[in-house]
Amino acid sequence: MSGADPRRSFVRDNGLSLAFGAMLLLTLLGQALFGVVGYNDAARTAGLQEISFWRYVTSSSFAVDIAENWQSEYLQFTLFILLTIWLVQRGSSKSKKPGDEGWESDEEQLVGEHAKPDSPAWAKADGWRRTVFSHSLMIVMTAIFLLSWSAQAVAGRVASNEERMRDQLDPLSLWAYLGSPDFWGRTLQNWQSELLAVGSMTVFAIYLRERGSPESKQVGTPNAETSADG
Repeated sequence: MSGADPRRSFVRDNGLSLAFGAMLLLTLLGQALFGVVGYNDAARTAGLQEISFWRYVTSSSFAVDIAENWQSEYLQFTLFILLTIWLVQRGSSKSKKPGDEGWESDEEQLVGEHAKPDSPAWAKADGWRRTVFSHSLMIVMTAIFLLSWSAQAVAGRVASNEERMRDQLDPLSLWAYLGSPDFWGRTLQNWQSELLAVGSMTVFAIYLRERGSPESKQVGTPNAETSADG
């Protein structure tokens, strides 16, 4: 009997990331297509020159829209990772059980002498390598958030100054833009939507179920049980 097709095996084993990757590319394309149409409609109304699709996707207007969405998403994950170390929500599958707050012991975390034979090498290591690996998810998520927020600030300033120049206003410095209503309006409207989504998911997961999803408790699990595995 011949072995499984390695290509089919790869797709099966990585289906979730492949599906989200494909949807990301499609939504980026859709945003770009509708964005250039909207940009050119506004340009015609103002009596300005229209731009091509490729010029639009390399413009500050497109970049700031992408960056402001990405920074809020990674802020959501960064805060959720951090807060769920120390805070719990009784009955939610998104939370530890009450009493399990904190970083947990080396034995519970399978590090050092408690590591398994196939544990990552840095989980078995001592000193700074274990420390870095123990917090590597938070480090990467925080770094992506800060980089995308910085990109939003830089691209947003350029886009804002283009509009100000059309209105015959003086351009803003980066520091002036960081204190402007445009920057904080873009930032806070994204933050509040992400915080609403995560907070509501945490509470809904206490009482609601989705059969077969690892994001949900088992259908028959009592509401008061906090973890997905009971």
